[in-house]
Amino acid sequence: MPGIKIREDRCKGCGLCIAACPKKILAVSEHFNQSGYHPMICAKQEVCIGCAICGRTCPDMAIDVYK
Repeated sequence: MPGIKIREDRCKGCGLCIAACPKKILAVSEHFNQSGYHPMICAKQEVCIGCAICGRTCPDMAIDVYK
């Protein structure tokens, strides 16, 4: 089953992955990571198609995509 894992320690909360995701399954979390940013979260993992657009868009390489 496809899915993603977001490395919260690397995420700076830029939101580029949210804009890029064709299924619109990413969101900004309410908590802070250790660097003081609101990292992204996958709000609907079961809807992910594993296209990897979010991972390719992330400038911090904080998203791992599984197919």
